[in-house]
Amino acid sequence: MACLLLQAPAVAQQSRLQKQGTATQLLVDGRPYLILGGELGNSSATCEADIERIFPKLERMGLNTVLVPAYWDLIEPVEGEFDFSLTDKVLQQARTNNLKVIFLWFGAWKNSMSCYAPAWFKQNYRKYPRSQAESGKPLEIASVFSPNVLEADNRAFTRWMKHLAEADKEHGTVLMIQIENEIGMLESARDHSSLADKAFFSPVPEKFLSYLRKNKKQLHPTMLQKWEGQGCRTSGTWSEVFGADIYTDEIFMAYHYACYVEHLAQSARAIYNVPLYVNAAMNSRNRKPGEYPSAGPLAHLIDAWHCGAPSIDILAPDLYDNGFADWVSRYHLPNNPLFIPEVKLTDNDGVRAYYISAEHDAIGISPFSIEDGSDKADNTLVRAYRHLHQLTPLLVRHQGRGVMKGLLFDQQQRERIIEWDNQVLTCRHFFTLPWDPRATDGSTWPEGGGFILKLDKHEYLIAGNGIVVEFADKSEKQMAESVKPLGEDGFALVGNGQTEKTEKVGDAPSPSSRKQVNSKVRKRLGLASVEEVEVLPDGTFRRLRTLNGDQTHQGRHVRISVGDFKALHVRLYEYE
Repeated sequence: MACLLLQAPAVAQQSRLQKQGTATQLLVDGRPYLILGGELGNSSATCEADIERIFPKLERMGLNTVLVPAYWDLIEPVEGEFDFSLTDKVLQQARTNNLKVIFLWFGAWKNSMSCYAPAWFKQNYRKYPRSQAESGKPLEIASVFSPNVLEADNRAFTRWMKHLAEADKEHGTVLMIQIENEIGMLESARDHSSLADKAFFSPVPEKFLSYLRKNKKQLHPTMLQKWEGQGCRTSGTWSEVFGADIYTDEIFMAYHYACYVEHLAQSARAIYNVPLYVNAAMNSRNRKPGEYPSAGPLAHLIDAWHCGAPSIDILAPDLYDNGFADWVSRYHLPNNPLFIPEVKLTDNDGVRAYYISAEHDAIGISPFSIEDGSDKADNTLVRAYRHLHQLTPLLVRHQGRGVMKGLLFDQQQRERIIEWDNQVLTCRHFFTLPWDPRATDGSTWPEGGGFILKLDKHEYLIAGNGIVVEFADKSEKQMAESVKPLGEDGFALVGNGQTEKTEKVGDAPSPSSRKQVNSKVRKRLGLASVEEVEVLPDGTFRRLRTLNGDQTHQGRHVRISVGDFKALHVRLYEYE
């Protein structure tokens, strides 16, 4: 194993990962690269005609990267005979249409199942055994404990990687490789075949125990709790070290899946040294291991995966459930950069791309079944990607520097308060403004989102769609809670219905009490200027128009309405 890691790659890598501050960035030809991607549907690259039809559309949609399956059953339809024509067509069409490619190896497992293994492999189940459920039922899932399964999978993967390296060495079209797809066990939390039982009832490998001891302070809380629950034992079987339950079964499987993937990862490293990742189906909706793909590269299993597969660069989430902001926060960890290779194709994906790029220093995002989206110029995702292409120089320059915040709002999560240098930024969904009729017509609010980049003490860039930002000094913000809502004209939205003649004592603060309240405010922040700008390739700004008056609510806030994608250059000033 070690000798493979020491071998020099056959060709120089065109893409790699590199740290910038706290961020991990993807570098392509020496420059940071933000993936504005899309993943093809599972069967959309199985014939050359479909590839030729789809790829021009992807360029029109504003993608810079496409994620494409590489199908073992089509690459090796007859054992030992290989066909790389689809791979070559993908590369040719990508270059013709100004796209980069991330290939997904659909090998022994795809969404847990072995559906992309060739027929000759699936039919010879004695040589290539299946996993078994706890009941003893054989599953359409190749056993990770079979050396024959690994040998066949790795042989095909290696032959494909060698062809890929030769075909791409002069171009650098391939950015990353995903190994397998949503790996994991279904129906049972672990494989209960005889091969699996033998490993499960054997001692936990010293390699894993040593990892736990060495990294105890950095272990994921779930892993640490399982280990501490048994007294942090340093020897014993899996049940003795972690307890006897399905969550131990999952840790056991995760470690062995990771060790399997590591063999393929080492093969890739020795042939074409591009970044490698694995993707995970989420453990959502209160499901237990086996009800979701147990033991996949999930956040709570990161230690098993890092120990078993150290050559893998990223554990990446596939996101189809609600709670997007919560899910991405689980995967952006100090030891795991964020890349979202699959997300449900919706109109919200554009603002989510802004959000993760700034809030989580993300490498990129990729809506699934992208070819089903629209390539019309007014499509929401097309417009967002077009704007993000323009903003990329600024985003990648400032990732990891602690000067950006992402914003993401919906009908439930409407507001975020940000404090910077004694300044308070109150950020909200655009529909929280009281005069927009779309906020109250009964329809679901589209997500509003974007990012805030702090350029200097009194200078910001705000970009995105469907957001409102107010600026205040910290002492000013503490007093502002009692201010009545204002209408679009800047006047009180609702009055008390009384004139000076009928005003009674207690209806309004007396002059002395007003003075007492206002004395708490040492200084205030105002908008010196707000300009809508275009970001040029060198990261500088070109003014498109100046916003004031109604467009800033008479100097009270800056805003980008729902349906717009804009960048606003904001300068503040202080007054007393």
